[in-house]
Amino acid sequence: MKNTWRFLMTAALLSTAALWRAPSCAASAVDELNSAAGSASVTVPAATLKDASPSSSSTVLRASPSINIAGAVMLQGFHWDSFHTSPWWGVISQKAGDISNAGFNMVWFPPSGQAASDQGYIPVQLYVQDSMYGTQAQLQQAISDLHSRGVAVIGDMVLNHRVGSTSYADFTNPTWGLDSICSNSTWPGGQGQGAADTGMSVGYARDIDHTKTYVQQSLIQWMNWLRSTIGYDGWRYDFALGYAGTYNKIYNDGTSPVFAVAEVWPSSFSAGDNSNRQAICNWIDSTQGSSSAFDFTTKGLLQQAIEQSNYSIMKDSNGKPAGLIGWWPQKAVTFVDNHDTGPSTGGDGGQNLWPFPSGEVMQGYAYILTHPGIPCVYWPHYFDWGSQMQSEIKALIQYRKSHNITYTSNVQILAADNSRYAAQIDNSTLVKIGPGSWQPPDSSWKLTLSGQNYAVWSK
Repeated sequence: MKNTWRFLMTAALLSTAALWRAPSCAASAVDELNSAAGSASVTVPAATLKDASPSSSSTVLRASPSINIAGAVMLQGFHWDSFHTSPWWGVISQKAGDISNAGFNMVWFPPSGQAASDQGYIPVQLYVQDSMYGTQAQLQQAISDLHSRGVAVIGDMVLNHRVGSTSYADFTNPTWGLDSICSNSTWPGGQGQGAADTGMSVGYARDIDHTKTYVQQSLIQWMNWLRSTIGYDGWRYDFALGYAGTYNKIYNDGTSPVFAVAEVWPSSFSAGDNSNRQAICNWIDSTQGSSSAFDFTTKGLLQQAIEQSNYSIMKDSNGKPAGLIGWWPQKAVTFVDNHDTGPSTGGDGGQNLWPFPSGEVMQGYAYILTHPGIPCVYWPHYFDWGSQMQSEIKALIQYRKSHNITYTSNVQILAADNSRYAAQIDNSTLVKIGPGSWQPPDSSWKLTLSGQNYAVWSK
């Protein structure tokens, strides 16, 4: 039976006392709460209780597809209700050719291990890679099908918390003791024997003590097993505000991902207030730049600009893009929606916590696919919202590639008022979003792409 869920955004700003310094960055997260989890126990089939973790940490990492990260485009390869379509790994295998042909360089997979939640965000046994999305063999096949087309695969790492196999904290695969649980873990509290939490606490699982060397080594060993045996190439870190960013760097250093990005979702947001993107910058700084972060600031600004007909907020006081891409575009992963913020296909409709205006989604993609940063496209938008939207997104991806727009492309904002935003990207692209009219400064620019409330010109 599907778990009953309630959802709560549990994110707060990191300290913003330090003035911004370039290049400096940060990342935050929203996670899921299990309202039905009144007890700490989880029922797991007895056959899975054998600890199957490798006895040695020496692994040989398989070769990953060669990816030009600067010009990469990522696909979020799932939504909140993807587990209803089982095996989901089979769906990805079937779509591998379409994904590659569209120009995607990386696909972000959902958490693939055994979990106490259908979506995978409450891990149980880390080495058990059979889940609601399918079997380990099907997972490996999906990764292989993408690799054969030159597409890298990003695993969703839920490192902040965990629950026991049959009770409060009988952690197996790998086996950890009560000293792996933070002393101030809140649900249920009072049983953890580890150090105090170095980040935010969750209310639905055990907060893991990342100060413990053996926990760090165990996680690195497991992540390297995911790379060498399962085939993952890089990581998306879930709820990264749950533990200090210094540990995130330890995990990156120990596993050498092709790409790493974290969910850092600051709780405060208002146009003209830099504290949101400053919080993200602070977090990336704490990882010494070893991880990128999702650009929640740009998402919020785009939504507000459209909803309030105020595109002036897309330009900061220095004339730069007002999101994370205006400060540290090399570390910014831009997006329109994800499994937390947007709607899902089928099931119960997903979380839909902070959805982009549905009729203006293409304005969002016209912006992120022509601007610096690493754009991430949401699966339902590309595969489930109709052939017209798919063809428009695909055309923007291919335009980005053919005009060599990368995460360091230059942006000159030419208009930002109550009805429109227009910018020149490098020397080859002009883009306009919003219902207001706008035309290029001279006839050397040719209209190349257009749709509802957006247009792209090129030379």
